[in-house]
Amino acid sequence: MSLNRSYSPHIQHRIDQKTKPIGALGMLEDVAHQLALIQSQGQESAVTEIQIHKPSILVFAGDHGVADEGVSIAPSAVTQQMVMNFLQGGAAINGFCRVNDIDFHVVDCGILNPVGIESPQLTLQRLGTRTENFTHTSAMTAEQVDLGIQLGKRIAQQTIDAGCNLIMFGEMGIGNTSSASAILAALTNHPVEDCVGLGTGINSEQLRIKINSVSQGVQRCLHSDPQHVLSEVGGFEIVQMVGAFLGAFEKRTPIVVDGFIVSVAAYVATLIEPNCRDYMIFAHRSEESGHKMVLELLDAKPLLDLGLRLGEGTGAALALPLIKAAADFYTHMASFESAAVTVSVNEASEGNDFEDQAPEDQASGEQATGDQA
Repeated sequence: MSLNRSYSPHIQHRIDQKTKPIGALGMLEDVAHQLALIQSQGQESAVTEIQIHKPSILVFAGDHGVADEGVSIAPSAVTQQMVMNFLQGGAAINGFCRVNDIDFHVVDCGILNPVGIESPQLTLQRLGTRTENFTHTSAMTAEQVDLGIQLGKRIAQQTIDAGCNLIMFGEMGIGNTSSASAILAALTNHPVEDCVGLGTGINSEQLRIKINSVSQGVQRCLHSDPQHVLSEVGGFEIVQMVGAFLGAFEKRTPIVVDGFIVSVAAYVATLIEPNCRDYMIFAHRSEESGHKMVLELLDAKPLLDLGLRLGEGTGAALALPLIKAAADFYTHMASFESAAVTVSVNEASEGNDFEDQAPEDQASGEQATGDQA
């Protein structure tokens, strides 16, 4: 189910005829084109309006047995404590969701200590208490991988069916940068040392332990298929995010991709279904060392580079205003024709600023034609 790109020339023409030099809005033009192309699928012609309804974020939480090796600054109990913080509205992601009017939901994919409360913002999709310690054994069974992918698909599609047409994923889980690094190294054959980063801020001794733990897990699954790699070194939340990417793709819904761990899940999803890459908008470049590598593998240009390394979907939430701005200019910005703005076609095509033209050139230039805004 690849994108029908026959709409693309008309979409690009509409963007180029807005009252600006060609390309002057940079990456916002790319985002607008991508969203318009997605929303044009199944239509008789290219859309002239980009609609964003009920943007929503799903934060997938899971614990990791590899945390027992001392690969993080925090114990596994912190995962539960942070999930409680999410549900009480006290985390960074909660604030960013409030500011940007994003619907927020947490998915317990298998944390060590369940929160033990009911909340409309919490869904239980537990694959177990936590994964096994992949330094010594498989993180999970093949059956858990298959079930996790199906559960991730289901909750993403339920969110979309409830009215969301722009979905975001975040994650929480002590030890999950180790899992993401192991998945990346196993699937790409890149050196483990290049894939492993400082995570939440570990010291040099913890980094040595982390590299050793990841290396042992990777040795069991080099040159394996994605599902086997997930069973050997994956995480419950990562597996469900892979499924969520695939579920959103099946619903033809764009996904805003957060940082390192979410991007690794996105990469795995593209190995299972390459066409889902067309629906991904990349929010930011994180400080985690392996993230740049994943972005290159996905040929992704992130919208932001703020030095973030928190996770939770914070980068995706912060990128939403830019995505909304891209949708708004595509939908509402005037064209040269509708605004009766005259500018040299050649100058506009070269992307020069209007200010670079002499007044008499502006007055005498041809009036560009285009769609009504």
